Amino acid sequence: MSIERLSRGRIVAAAIDLIEREGADAVSMRRIAAELGVGVMSLYNHVPNKDALLNGVAEAVLSRIGFTDDPDAHWTDRVRAQARAFRQIAHHHPRSTMLVVSRQLHSAAGLLPVERALATLRGAGFDGADAVRMLRMFIAYIVGSLLREVGVTPAFAPEQTRTITADGVDPALFPEVSSLAELLAECDHEAEFEFGLELLIKAIEAHAGRREGTR
Repeated sequence: MSIERLSRGRIVAAAIDLIEREGADAVSMRRIAAELGVGVMSLYNHVPNKDALLNGVAEAVLSRIGFTDDPDAHWTDRVRAQARAFRQIAHHHPRSTMLVVSRQLHSAAGLLPVERALATLRGAGFDGADAVRMLRMFIAYIVGSLLREVGVTPAFAPEQTRTITADGVDPALFPEVSSLAELLAECDHEAEFEFGLELLIKAIEAHAGRREGTR
């Protein structure tokens, strides 16, 4: 039986698998070596250290984003497509995506999604400062949606193990929570994401209109 040759790609793939199972804190060079059944020192022929390995994980995840950008489409449709593409890869690698947004990447894989997003916003007429702010806003929104969906959640994000019911709330003290308990206990993640995405796009459209009105 042939043994698959050790490579940087195999090491990064093993790290992604481990992160998705146990989180980024579980990653160490020794643990990855054990996952691959190799000596720990052999990893250093391909990855110099843990930090480089985590950068490799982030780059690998970003490189899998399936952008289908149409330069002839309206900028709002391009923003929608980019946001949905990032969310889709985040669904496949939710824990690794948290790593992506926590690291500063200067490689082509890390910079390409940022370049595309900024180019779209700049092409829509926004200045550099606004484009950067909007990019950060969309990333924050997508990550917040992901946190709710994959189970690292705030109090009002429904989980199977955490459900607000009218029976558990005193309507005299919390009339709104009591009356809306049924809605708070349910969540269509797809619909919630699209609702928020449209609000963000309408907000930046309005911002663009205000800027043009002052010229």
